[in-house]
Amino acid sequence: MKTSPRWLNHTVAGIVLATFLSDFSHEMCTAVLPLYLSTLGLGPAALGLIEGLADFLVSLSKLAGGVVGHHTRHKRPLASLGYLTTTLATGAIALVQGLAALVSLRGIAWIGRGFRGPLRDYLLADAVEPTHYGRAYGLERAGDMLGAVVGPLVATLLLWGGIEFRTVILWTLVPGLLAAGSIFFLTRDREVPPTISSLLPSSGLLSWRAFPRTFWIFGIGVFLFGLGDFSRTFLIWIAAQQFGGPVTAEAGTVSAAVLLYTFHNLVSAGVAYPIGHIGDRSSKIHILLWGYALGVGTNLLLALMGNSIVWLLGIVVLSGTYIAIEETLEKAVAAELLPRELRSLGFGFLACANAVGDMASSLYVGYLLEAHHAGWAFGIAASVGLAGVLWLVGMLKGARRGSAQTQENGL
Repeated sequence: MKTSPRWLNHTVAGIVLATFLSDFSHEMCTAVLPLYLSTLGLGPAALGLIEGLADFLVSLSKLAGGVVGHHTRHKRPLASLGYLTTTLATGAIALVQGLAALVSLRGIAWIGRGFRGPLRDYLLADAVEPTHYGRAYGLERAGDMLGAVVGPLVATLLLWGGIEFRTVILWTLVPGLLAAGSIFFLTRDREVPPTISSLLPSSGLLSWRAFPRTFWIFGIGVFLFGLGDFSRTFLIWIAAQQFGGPVTAEAGTVSAAVLLYTFHNLVSAGVAYPIGHIGDRSSKIHILLWGYALGVGTNLLLALMGNSIVWLLGIVVLSGTYIAIEETLEKAVAAELLPRELRSLGFGFLACANAVGDMASSLYVGYLLEAHHAGWAFGIAASVGLAGVLWLVGMLKGARRGSAQTQENGL
């Protein structure tokens, strides 16, 4: 039992603040990255390569973070190291121009981001009661998205002030270092009584059979949906193309594209906590299913109406909404499905599956956009995302059949 019934404690506050500051940092870079690449003569295929490879490295590092966390009692210092790595590598992007160097630094930044994820998610689940998982992860996601609002806004203000792209990226070091400090100084590892800690695995990677079967079924659905869940960074490129024709670094194009992306993140920030609160009072998996379905519809609209500025505004609202549902409730559902001793490793497996799907989708979307096949890019994303929706529907039907059979046997 936890020593206090309060769920909004120092650890939760520290994680939310760190998430806000970290996203403030790297979203400043993300907001100008597609336009910075254009000044170097690089287009959406290069962006897809950078984001796709970064997602691949994230998948490996998230799994590594889950494994390390599984065998480490104190997760706070390692999570802090992940935040610090992301910060330093992101700021260093301003110092290079070649594609190989850009890919490498973005990859290192995302390795740190991936490694810290399962550790942070474990700390958050360990700090609250299961009845508040939805609210805790919703507040964490709200902090994430608020950072993703403030970061692009600050980037836009700096660009309006005549600051060049490289200097904007260098400024990301300030909130990033504060994020690493927040997670290190404000959060705490939960102390486990000896009678419980003695039950924790101490050596060797657990067999997959140790995990609940429903967790693996759920993970497959997350992976399938991830195959259509490409990086939202492409929204900046799409918006810049619609507002300014060919994607350039002209001030008006930059401002409109970045502000639209900021609005996307503001929508997510507003939805995340309420949806987590609703999830705590109802079925998280059902709400997540509706969020997945909304994501499929969003990509379908991008395929059919993405060349219309008016429709693009609506698409941004839908995208921000489904992203908030997805990122909040995937973690909350996983936390409910996993016992405490398997949670760190389970978060790593789940995040790895998600990141592999994101990597594949970013690569094919970037390639098809470069070839001027936007309809195909987003149509394929909608199609494969639908597979994730159908999988979760099957999972729920199977759970209902199992429950009905149990009741019959009981009679």
